[in-house]
Amino acid sequence: MLKPILRAVAAMTFVALTSTAHAYDLPGLNLGSTSFYDGSPAPAGPGWYLEEYLTYSRASRFNDANGHKLALPKQDLEVVAPTTQIIYLGQPLANGAMPGFTLINTSLAHVDVDDGLNNAALSSRAGFGDVIVGPFLQLPTLSRADGSPLLTQRVEADISVPVGAYDRKRSINPGSNFWSFNPYYAATYWFNPQWSASGRFMYLWNGKNDDPQAGFGDVSDTQAGQALHANLTLQYALSQQLSVGVNGYWLKQITDTKVDGHAVSGRREKVWAVGPGLVYAFNKENVLSVNAYFEQQAENRTQGNKLVLNWLHKF
Repeated sequence: MLKPILRAVAAMTFVALTSTAHAYDLPGLNLGSTSFYDGSPAPAGPGWYLEEYLTYSRASRFNDANGHKLALPKQDLEVVAPTTQIIYLGQPLANGAMPGFTLINTSLAHVDVDDGLNNAALSSRAGFGDVIVGPFLQLPTLSRADGSPLLTQRVEADISVPVGAYDRKRSINPGSNFWSFNPYYAATYWFNPQWSASGRFMYLWNGKNDDPQAGFGDVSDTQAGQALHANLTLQYALSQQLSVGVNGYWLKQITDTKVDGHAVSGRREKVWAVGPGLVYAFNKENVLSVNAYFEQQAENRTQGNKLVLNWLHKF
């Protein structure tokens, strides 16, 4: 039977980059940053954790509403984005649930975009990104009669605070310049001690941007539409320390972006991705995971590939 190390590794994984650098309407989201054993509690129990991510992504397509490439000579985007997350997991309540709190920042260490027009159409900047804060509740683990895990679950309510660098004349920024509310439900279900599946199911609401990007023209405000997105993983435990699996993510914008309070059609974003991954627990206090993703059928957003490295450490 698996030790709590691997059952818990991705429970503390949170939000990083798919599009922390964003040239379209939606803000940076957790698309694939969480994967293995995502619904499980922290591996070493209550206390303080530090989680560091490094995301490298490349895109060669800026797609329109029909999934076709924009009419630009070049469409190349390269991003390196480090993320720092601080997590506090509290002592169990009377019913076994554990409350906690997290603080996250994803910034752009490097971003390079080439539109083939000397950046006349697409421009970017690196810098400090928005900060995400969120309380969570880790629900009690449900076990089988033999004591092996059956289901682990967590709920969290995240708020993105717009403190990141933003320039309305740049199409790609570290910050969004608007508030977002991004709650989620995460769960891991064990078919047997080796095979399990994890999912994180998220809803996104965005506030108004009162300094819209210059591409919108002479307008007072914009508001990105609401969206649903999910991270999914099928994982197999090769040993007590090592698991491998197939992971993916899915995003669909479900309401139109608004400009000066009026809905604008044809801007809804969607994408899905799939790829391999692994997680290795050196011990309960130090866990490393690696995930690769290959995006498909993107609409109104970039389409490319990315690699996510993640290290979790308990103080």
